[in-house]
Amino acid sequence: MAELALFFSAFIAATILPFSSEVAFVAALKSGISLSHAMFVASSGNILAIIFNYYLGYFLYEKTKRKLFGSKIGRHIFLWGDRYGYITLFASWLPIVGDPFTVVAGLFRLKFIWFVIIAGSLRVGRYYLLAIFLR
Repeated sequence: MAELALFFSAFIAATILPFSSEVAFVAALKSGISLSHAMFVASSGNILAIIFNYYLGYFLYEKTKRKLFGSKIGRHIFLWGDRYGYITLFASWLPIVGDPFTVVAGLFRLKFIWFVIIAGSLRVGRYYLLAIFLR
């Protein structure tokens, strides 16, 4: 039961909803779940949510592209995202501001495999650093 709660809290926390999975992660560790199991469950929920975010942005591409290219600033933003999109993903693990970057990655149609490698590994790393900090 604790694993399911951890999974869903990690999933919800990685969407654009304001929620934190770190509390659930710490609670799972305190309840006796092994570090490797808690890492797997939390990371899986978090990574599935960022994939959801990516495809949300991906499917909003056509509607958003027309609006972006309708203004000079919008064209600059689109070109900036195309040029610096992968670099921006390195901030996707940050609370509050990071999750919208995963939607924008889909919007700018960054290569999915690189998106998952960069953003996903940072999500796993965040839980690992938290676990090290707790020891």
